[in-house]
Amino acid sequence: MPQRRRSRFKQVVINQLLQVKASLFLAALCMLGFTVTGLLAPWPLKIIFDYVLLDQRLPPALSFLGGVLQHGKVPALALISLAIVLIALLKGLFSYAQLHITSRIGYQMVYSLRRQLFVHLQRLSLSFHNRARSGELLIKVTGDTNTLKDVFVESALAVVGYLLTFFGMFAVMFALNWNLSLIVLATLPVLFYTLSSLYRKIKTSAKRQRRSEGRMVSRISEILMAVSVVQAFGRERYEEDRFETESGQTLEDSIRTARVEASATRTVEIITAVGTWAVILLGCLQVLEGRMTPGDILIFASYTTNLYKPIRGLARLSARASKAMVSAERIAEILEIEPEIQDSAQAVEASGLKGEIIFENVSFDYGNGKSLLTNVSFTISPGQTVALVGPSGVGKSTIANLLLRFYDPQQGRILIDGTDIRQYKLASLREQIAVVLQESVLFCTTIKENIAYGKLDATMEEIVAATNAANAHDFILELEREYDTVIGERGDTLSGGQRQRIAIARALIRNAPILILDEPMRGLDVESEMAVREALKRLMAGKTCLLITHDLQAVAQADLVLVLDEGRIVERGRHSELMAKSGQYRQLYELKTGRDKARTISIEEA
Repeated sequence: MPQRRRSRFKQVVINQLLQVKASLFLAALCMLGFTVTGLLAPWPLKIIFDYVLLDQRLPPALSFLGGVLQHGKVPALALISLAIVLIALLKGLFSYAQLHITSRIGYQMVYSLRRQLFVHLQRLSLSFHNRARSGELLIKVTGDTNTLKDVFVESALAVVGYLLTFFGMFAVMFALNWNLSLIVLATLPVLFYTLSSLYRKIKTSAKRQRRSEGRMVSRISEILMAVSVVQAFGRERYEEDRFETESGQTLEDSIRTARVEASATRTVEIITAVGTWAVILLGCLQVLEGRMTPGDILIFASYTTNLYKPIRGLARLSARASKAMVSAERIAEILEIEPEIQDSAQAVEASGLKGEIIFENVSFDYGNGKSLLTNVSFTISPGQTVALVGPSGVGKSTIANLLLRFYDPQQGRILIDGTDIRQYKLASLREQIAVVLQESVLFCTTIKENIAYGKLDATMEEIVAATNAANAHDFILELEREYDTVIGERGDTLSGGQRQRIAIARALIRNAPILILDEPMRGLDVESEMAVREALKRLMAGKTCLLITHDLQAVAQADLVLVLDEGRIVERGRHSELMAKSGQYRQLYELKTGRDKARTISIEEA
């Protein structure tokens, strides 16, 4: 991973580690205690065999045991064997404390990193989210951050503990018998070469596995959001086959990764067995020759077996670390993406706006080389309602997106109250704009919270006032838990008209000077349309309104109508003025009127 792409990710990790440095120090002390008790574990057996059972003379280093041996062999055996229990108890306590502390730190770091990633994703521009797959992002926020938990703290300290154990045991072994120690040393290059080779294979396999998991989650997310369409067209079997393909690829990649991990573990165990066999064989020959004591060979055999445990641990950690490195790279890729829309250094707060909007020679494309708007210019005075009409795909919704600064134009500028909107702080600019879309997005929470989303500190009185103005209060009271009713995801437990009135109440409570309405009447039945139309009248009163609609009644009442075609404004004026001409607006109007009449006749005949 290039250094530039790692910088922000590394900074997040370093900052979190600095916050928990005291806990890290305590965990390191526990790890040191665990290592020391591990080194002491075989020594009571040596003392029992050599100095109790075989009556050998105590060396100067163990002279403090002389008083214990003077009381007889049985009391000495009882006391020294008790030391085995005490050492095991201390070792267990140190291990427990280290595991508890490192687990807590690991979860704290996952929480912090996941929060940072979520915050960053929210701030990335709409163009990024339009390109990204939601399932892939979900895997990065949940799965990849969790994979890093072990490596952040637990594995890092484990590596240090393994190294301390290895070098400590090897030093004792070398002091006891350097010849046998060289046999153990000879197996290490083979082990490390094998581990490094398998590490690379695991990392490559883990990359494929995470990519396939992302595709699978994206498929699940897509199907669950469109389950009504799947069932309506009877495509359950078709989607099962497609999911089976994605899931099957994930299965193959997961098995491949597990197989490589198993290879690493088994290879280490085989090399360990060979090294242990050589040490015990040659060690026993030296015992027979009188150059080593039985206690020495016990310690040597114990250390040899335990010496390879850190290496086996490192083999397991290398597999986890390779997966974690893949996750770190994937997270770093997101964290290093800069939002395309950012506040300038001189940006000011957009507060108390009157609502004058000016587009000056605005041109825009989505980066595909196809111009969507070309030299678009118009002015909306404060309190005016301007309707944008024209065929689909001519740039009407793009104008609304540019006003919200989801994107910036390639040419020209947009002014609100005489100031280029790029000179306003983004959050404050959007606080001055309320939005009602043709497909209102509601959250899976209470109706009260959905309405208060427009103003987080809204009181219950303000919420009720907004729903009354939006013609929503009566139907809310008919629900089982009224304002505390939890609606389904995307508001699916409400009708289209009810969802739209909740969205209007959300916009009303914001009380912003600028209002964007993007096809707010589409798809509504006659009764719902009447209720929504009344609510919109109250919402639009006194506000600068940008209306994107095919609703002829709303267009006729607009102060200004802009007719767009192929990214340009081809006609402008009031409804009556445009109808007096034989232009594109009149053709659209007559076409729409003819369709409405035909639909009415067909309904009456039915």
